[in-house]
Amino acid sequence: MAIISISRTKALLRKYAVSVKFIIILLSVFLIILALPKQVKFRYEFEKGRVWNQKELLAPYNFAILKTNAELERDQSAALQSVSPIYQLRADVQLQQLEGFANDLNIKWAGSGLPEKQRARYLEIGRALLNHVYAIGILTPGIKDLPATEDYNITVVNKNVSANKNTSGLYTKEKAIVYFEQELNLTNVDKAFMLDLLQNRLQNNLIYDDKLTARIKRDALSGVSTTQGMVQKDEVIVAKGTVINDEIYQKLLSYKKYFEDSARVNGNRKMVFLGQFLLVSLTVTLLIVFLYLFRKDIYQDNRLVGLIMLVITAMLGTLSWAISQQLPNLYYIPYCIVPIIIRILFDTRLALNIHLLVIMIAGFYVPNSFEFAFYEITAGMVSIYSIKNLLRRGQFLTSAAIITITYLISFLGISFIREGDLNSIEWAEFFPFVVSVMLTLLAYPLIYAFEKLFRITSDLTLIELTNTNAAILRELAFKAPGTFQHSLQVANLAENAIYSIGGNALLVRAGALYHDIGKMENPLYFIENQTAGFNPHDKLSYEESAQIIIRHVRKGVEMAEKANLPETLINFIRTHHGNTRVDYFYQSFLKNFPEKFIDENIFRYPGPIPFSKETGVLMLADSVEAASRSLKEPDAGSISDLVDRIVNYKLNQNQLKDSDITLKEIETIKTIFKRMLMSIYHVRIDY
Repeated sequence: MAIISISRTKALLRKYAVSVKFIIILLSVFLIILALPKQVKFRYEFEKGRVWNQKELLAPYNFAILKTNAELERDQSAALQSVSPIYQLRADVQLQQLEGFANDLNIKWAGSGLPEKQRARYLEIGRALLNHVYAIGILTPGIKDLPATEDYNITVVNKNVSANKNTSGLYTKEKAIVYFEQELNLTNVDKAFMLDLLQNRLQNNLIYDDKLTARIKRDALSGVSTTQGMVQKDEVIVAKGTVINDEIYQKLLSYKKYFEDSARVNGNRKMVFLGQFLLVSLTVTLLIVFLYLFRKDIYQDNRLVGLIMLVITAMLGTLSWAISQQLPNLYYIPYCIVPIIIRILFDTRLALNIHLLVIMIAGFYVPNSFEFAFYEITAGMVSIYSIKNLLRRGQFLTSAAIITITYLISFLGISFIREGDLNSIEWAEFFPFVVSVMLTLLAYPLIYAFEKLFRITSDLTLIELTNTNAAILRELAFKAPGTFQHSLQVANLAENAIYSIGGNALLVRAGALYHDIGKMENPLYFIENQTAGFNPHDKLSYEESAQIIIRHVRKGVEMAEKANLPETLINFIRTHHGNTRVDYFYQSFLKNFPEKFIDENIFRYPGPIPFSKETGVLMLADSVEAASRSLKEPDAGSISDLVDRIVNYKLNQNQLKDSDITLKEIETIKTIFKRMLMSIYHVRIDY
């Protein structure tokens, strides 16, 4: 029942493939629009120091001129300095400590040996000293957020009545003890006895009120005006050809903020939504048209279309999140992660196409969109170029270094144009680019996750599969060493050929290494594994021999599926003989039994024929390499004739009609095969 249900589901998905594709695309467009900020785009872009090349700009309405950040910080600092720290005076502390002093004096007097008649005098002096100290006030120094000096103004609040005081005239516990010593020296009382009693009765009665202080500071900051001056309606903000100086820049910045604030309040969000829908729909449509025209294999696979739309949506969603969180700099976002992922999972053209579309949409929501586009398009192009041929994981680090250098060159160039002075460059502004490059390295685990979720074979996986220490290749080398050596030679031939005509060299190499694994079932039935003087086919009929030879294709597919090899590699196993005949046994049968009728399909491989450049090149490399082993005295002429004969035979048998290989590319392939075979067989080449 489960198998029937799965089959039925697959049938329904195939039947409604177009509808599913439309739903995926529409859902992606909706999610992108939903995530994007619903803000009106200010039409002008400007920078300090540049010439205003647009028409004269007149103020359409009155608006206030914003202060610069430096001016605002200066005014805010002045406002904060005008706020004194608030201390609450606790009158109850004085009363408690005076009462406590009297009790302590009575308790300790009995054992002091002092005359009873002087007790009242000691009590009077002690109370006078404590009253004096508490009347002035005792505070705790060194409180966080307060000045470290001993000379600053504070506000003392006593029963909602405030008074300004300076800390230099107030007491701390240490200063109070010094005062006690000085005053007691002027009396004839027991100084040590009194100091011991008095210092135990020192407690802070001025308590710092951090909450009230913070509230007053907030009120002071809120009272600082963010504007200075006005621009009147129809006043010239900037004339054409004028260099944007500090004053003009501040007016333009103020105009932009007023425009955006007004649009948020009075703007029609539905129209903004409609504009975003049109732009996002256009860019996504361009992408789908590109897939339809140039990558139909992806276009027809909704799984792959869904992956591409997921990557695009996630990146634009990340940008929208950063804008909503008011990230200090939008260059922290690793925009280059998109082209790297698409390049590794698909190809260079698609990666560049998608990157351009993402940057075009993002450009509407970042400041200085032209600079943003220049930074990210150049970095994206470099990220794609740097991993054009991914042969090892270390290339990710190399790519990251090259991207960083690209950002640095762009940063310096734009800074020179903007500032015109090396000393004026704010190097801290380059830090977000470094963070972005570091985050780009997250592409590696993301690629692995996408491979597993969407069943895609990336170049990273192919690198692992081309390692000859892989279990199935080790088994092939042990059970069928001749086939293993044949596969290595085919891999070299096919890889060089596909590299010259354009294609995935890593994929064709992996396909070549695994294309004959089915021969492990009966290795001795294949000539490259036979020992001298023994051929097991001598004991079989021609039909049986042909079936054993043909069966290595089906068996190879079974082994590959059991080993969980990617479908893209299994296609090489299926197609490397196409639907050609096993001609040796077929011709031998016709020669020895001319009177018998035989079904030709018994001697024919099941197919299908190659359907890509990579599988087509592998078929040619496999046939040429195998045939070259039959040359008794290989020389330039015999090798050239052999390659021409094998390739022409495949063409005549229509084995390459679906592989998208042109006649010009066929000639290139033949030239490469001839040159490499001559090198293998040490044939001297005529110059």
